Amino acid sequence: MSDAHPHLTRDFAATVFVAWRGRLLLHRHRKLGMWLPCGGHVEPHELPDEAAVREVREESGVEVELVGERALDLPAPRQLVRPRGVQLETIGPGHEHIDLIYFGRPVEPYDGTLTADEDGLGWYGGRDLDALDLTDEVRAWTRLALTELT
Repeated sequence: MSDAHPHLTRDFAATVFVAWRGRLLLHRHRKLGMWLPCGGHVEPHELPDEAAVREVREESGVEVELVGERALDLPAPRQLVRPRGVQLETIGPGHEHIDLIYFGRPVEPYDGTLTADEDGLGWYGGRDLDALDLTDEVRAWTRLALTELT
């Protein structure tokens, strides 16, 4: 049985927790006023993997590779990276995101350069990460990402 409301809209989104040298790439989202990893909508006719990589590039200038399993080791059909998680987020009244949560790393060689102008965009780890006012959900993802990627 579906819990969908007739006026409810849902979009797919892709979010990437990118780890590098024991730190995570985060920014303070201008519109939402909260600390988040890079991410955004999966565009029509775009694969979720492609959206995840594109969003990180657009928001930070960093080229990333997604970290995760592919179900089968076959040349065809193409296997996509399994998201680390999938969650349903209420964005506003009548609108939700089905958010595919990925883990990633910068494509090497990488020197730490960030080229986008996002508020607070940076690599956060240790005490710097602890000092950020993260939601419980984002803090839980940051801990899991650092545990699995470092």
